[in-house]
Amino acid sequence: MQVLFTLWLALLPFLQPTPTVSAAAPSPCRIYGSVYLERDPMYKSMASHIVFVGEEEAFADMVVFRESNKLFADAPAIWYITPNKAFADHILYVTDQRHLADFTVHFTDVRAIATCRD
Repeated sequence: MQVLFTLWLALLPFLQPTPTVSAAAPSPCRIYGSVYLERDPMYKSMASHIVFVGEEEAFADMVVFRESNKLFADAPAIWYITPNKAFADHILYVTDQRHLADFTVHFTDVRAIATCRD
């Protein structure tokens, strides 16, 4: 009995299904809710995406509305910018080099204009 248990323990790592890794990153259009914008390069590895904040709406991948209440940030491109990383649903690293970014963001003052161009 003890031999069978030992054999089972030895084979257990090989019997579990291997997780599949997706080659594509999650869509930026799924980012909404509370967002923390990381600017320190030391913590870049903790971010899920690298973003570039642009001045022109025409060239942005996302036009984002900054919501002042976390409860109302419930749709794509509607973000509540949280000052604390611990309370964020998404952590994004902000770069000043456009070619390094996964996508570009432009902030708007009109909620109806907020959109994701995926």
